[in-house]
Order: sequence, then C-alpha cells, then structure tokens
Amino acid sequence: MNTATVSDAETPRSLTARILGTPSVGPLLVLLGFCVIFALTNPRFLATHNLSIILQQTVIIGVLAIGQTLVILTAGIDLAVGAICVLGTIVAGKLVNLGYDPVLSMGFAILLCTAAGLAAGGLVSGLRLPPFIVTLGILGILTAALRLISEGGAFPVRDPFLAWMGNTMKLGGFVLTYGVLIMFTLYAIVWYLLNQTKWGRHVYAIGNNAEAARLVGIPVRRHLLSVYVLAGLIYGIAAWLALGRIPNADPNAMQSANLDSITAVVIGGTSLFGGRGGLIGTLIGALIVGVLRNGLTLAGIDPLWQDLVTGILVIIAVALDQMSRRRS
Repeated sequence: MNTATVSDAETPRSLTARILGTPSVGPLLVLLGFCVIFALTNPRFLATHNLSIILQQTVIIGVLAIGQTLVILTAGIDLAVGAICVLGTIVAGKLVNLGYDPVLSMGFAILLCTAAGLAAGGLVSGLRLPPFIVTLGILGILTAALRLISEGGAFPVRDPFLAWMGNTMKLGGFVLTYGVLIMFTLYAIVWYLLNQTKWGRHVYAIGNNAEAARLVGIPVRRHLLSVYVLAGLIYGIAAWLALGRIPNADPNAMQSANLDSITAVVIGGTSLFGGRGGLIGTLIGALIVGVLRNGLTLAGIDPLWQDLVTGILVIIAVALDQMSRRRS
C-alpha cells in the first residue's frame, strides 16, 4: 500500500518533469513571455490585425528555417540561405518579365535553388569540405551573380501567379495569406519525414556521430546530399512565398535572412552541434523572431537595435546549449 501511495504521489511530479524537459517547452515559454511584455507595453500588440501581420511576416523566415534546421541537425550550417532564396525571386521575375510562362518560370527558379542545394551537398558529402566554408563560398558566388543577372537593381514582378502566395483569406478575425498555410503544410511534411521515417532517424544519427552512423551501415554521404537538396528545394519555395509577400525582385534583399533563420533554429532548441532538436521548436523560434521584431517596431526601436538583440539571443541560446551538453 505504501508503494502505491509513493507511486501516486510521484506521478504528477514525474509528469511535470517530462513536460518541462520537452525541448520545445522552453522556447514556448520565451514566446509567451515576449507576448506578455509587448502586450503590457503596447495595447495594439494583441489586436487581431497585428497578430495576422506577425504570422505573415514570419512566413519567409519560418520556411527558410526548415531547411536550416535540416542542415544544422547534421552538424552543419547554411550561410547561403538568403542568397539561394533571392536567386529564386530574381530568376523567376526575370523570366516572367521577358515573357516566359509564369508556371514554368517559377518551376525553373525552384529547380535552380534545388541545384544550388545539390552543389552544396555534393561538396560537403563528396569532398568532405566544411559546410561553413562551402555555403560561405556559395553565398559569395550568388551575391555577385545576382547583381549581374539583375543588372544591379531591383525590379517589379507583377505576374498574378508569382504573387499568388500573397492572396488572403479570412479565418475568424484573422486575415491569413496562402503563404501562411503553405508554411504550416511544409512544417507538417518535414516533421513527418524527420520523426516518422527511417530517413529522419538517420539524419539524427549522422548529426550525433557521423562516423558511428557509417559504421552501423547508414549511407552518410547519400543522406547528407539529400538533406542539402531538400533544403535547396525548400528555399526555392520560400522564393515564391517572398514574391507573394513583396512583388519585387531585389538582389540586395534578405540581408538578415541567414541570421534570422539560424536564430529561429537555435532559439527553438536545435543544437548547433547536430543530432538534437526538431521542427516544432524551430516554428516557435521563428515566431519568437517575428514577435520580437514586431514588438520592437511598435515600440519605435530602430531596426539596427533589433538586429543587435537578435544576435544576443543567438549567443545566449548557443551558450545554454553548450552548457547543457557539458552537463550531459
């Protein structure tokens, strides 16, 4: 009888410990904390219109963070996230403005972004080059190429198909774009791949210890290549979302996309050292970035200070992850 009593007494505590130990709970508490702070300091923050804007502003970084999560889970990092996405907007916009079919133009642009991921994955998996160096090199190449293709300036893209992701629909009091729905759909698909398939388990195994994964028979190089290819495909879809958000192709756009996507992933609980984390945390992390920027904008804070705060959050998140690994 005493044993049963002790067991019954410990059940609530063990349940609470499990809940608090869930990786996404910490980021969720941070998100709620920011929401409370901004709601108390500005009554406009919780307005339905403003919350809809936050979701719409989160779409591009939220989708880019999916690909970044895949790469970071394998103990890599992608510094060409923004450049590959801009590549998609520039190529699709140029082709449509030259009179080509918009569907084929967008399809070709997404294919080109996927090819950029293939190139990065080939260099990382085939030649075993550090992901940091490879993606930094691709960033430099694309930055120059995009300015040459666009002839150094931005240009409008007015095709209805390319702007389709920006069309809105009402859901209760919220005004959502189709891009928001596509973002949640992508999260659901990639979450399933990571958590319910053998491929996803292998991705985590490679991130934990690539050599050990190879020794147990996991085709490490092939899986690494597939991760970068899938990430490139996702960046291409993000380019379509970006044209829906702002119907303008600009080679200088998304200057902070790399930092924001990495911030969303790391704040969401995914370890920069690989093998630990998940997409639910990344989605919460992307919302944290969106809420933070929106709240600071409502408060009249200069965008430069917003970047400073974002950088500080990244450092804090990485430091906490490092301390957690040492304790483990």
